[in-house]
Amino acid sequence: MYAVEVSDHIMIAHSFRGEVFGPAQRLHGATFAVSAAFMAGTLDPNGIVVDIGRAFELLRQVLAPRGISDCAGMVRGGVMAAVTFAVPGSLDQPTGGYKYDRRVIAGLRLRGCEVDVIDLGDGFPRPTPEMVDAALSRLRRVPAGQPIVVDGLALGVLPDAAAALRSSHRVIALVHRPLALESGLTPAETAALRNSERAALAAVSRVVVTSPATRRILVADYGVPTEIIAVALPGSERTAGTAVVRKLAGETINQTINLLAVGAVVPRKGYDVLIEALGQLAALDWQLVIAGDCKRDRATAGELARTIAHKRLERRVCLAGAVNEHELAALYGDADVFVLASRFEGYGMAYAEAIAHGLPVIGTRTGAVPDTVPEGAGILVPPDDAAALAAALRSMIADAALRRRCSEAARSTPMPTWEAAAQTFLDVLQTPTLPSPASGGGHIDLPCPACGGG
Repeated sequence: MYAVEVSDHIMIAHSFRGEVFGPAQRLHGATFAVSAAFMAGTLDPNGIVVDIGRAFELLRQVLAPRGISDCAGMVRGGVMAAVTFAVPGSLDQPTGGYKYDRRVIAGLRLRGCEVDVIDLGDGFPRPTPEMVDAALSRLRRVPAGQPIVVDGLALGVLPDAAAALRSSHRVIALVHRPLALESGLTPAETAALRNSERAALAAVSRVVVTSPATRRILVADYGVPTEIIAVALPGSERTAGTAVVRKLAGETINQTINLLAVGAVVPRKGYDVLIEALGQLAALDWQLVIAGDCKRDRATAGELARTIAHKRLERRVCLAGAVNEHELAALYGDADVFVLASRFEGYGMAYAEAIAHGLPVIGTRTGAVPDTVPEGAGILVPPDDAAALAAALRSMIADAALRRRCSEAARSTPMPTWEAAAQTFLDVLQTPTLPSPASGGGHIDLPCPACGGG
């Protein structure tokens, strides 16, 4: 039997007064401790007891026979909020962006929020006119007045939809990275995406980004006012790092250095540069696993496989394809060094996960990567510089003391949490922005009585 326990608290604001648990509660209301345990005879395919995103629904099922038919209603006067997340395609896709969406949604539900998820359809960010019409139709079915968080992969190419919804809904943009910064675009495609996303962002009431670097880009290049942007860093679960400690202590029988790269096989991840660099290090003892979806861009994946074969690295480079979270955790545990030759990252969740596992990191100085990889935890080189990347790899593969120092720096770095990310979203939901009735344009911030605002 497997079990996981969950503990949290629910605050009911403006409903109860008097002596409760502390100054904040005396001011805002009453707090109730909530504790629940979920048990299962077997683990699911991802090696977990229960999907945290389903925890709230499971609690409903258990409490309903006991006369509590609406858990949400218990806290509607406190932190309760209703929100719709609009995502392009299935939410269970194995990428950092979709994982971010899943974890934030789960965190909001644990805080008592009612979260609906609508699938805007596949094909983004290159939708057909029919896909755009279908997406707008789905968005229009969201109850008027309910906030809609639209993932930037879709929002950036839906400026007309954002403008059409503005008068009836609070549209909140979730920007992982600007679409125009994707690699492999023609100058015309880059310009079209930048103009489209700029127009879409001009129509939203709030923007949530995943890094300070993305906020700087939106302010400087897209004209987004700083005051409407909130930064919600992705969370990372710190691991014990026992595998790394054991290897650094010299207990590894096999001296081959295991390199790990994580991310979909698309041009922006720079796998072509990584293979070019590793081709210069045939005399060293290493092997590489690339864990990432090879179906998203089949042309890039096919070219990568041909390059690996041309350099006769088939026995040393494994294209593992998309992996589930349990398999990915095992790969991190087996790795000695994490490496990624990204051309741009809006945050770099794979980098953060590597740091959380205590791995030395080799990456690129681009986008948010310098903010994500702490000082001393690795080596960063310019993007698209195979020679510099090869030199960094040579140093890390050959120097055990360097790997040890980088690992120690990684393991000592404080990591952001998913709880903090969910709280940032909740803060955004609790402070709505509405069109100014005086001017007929622009936005003003107002408190949210339904959400417990002052």
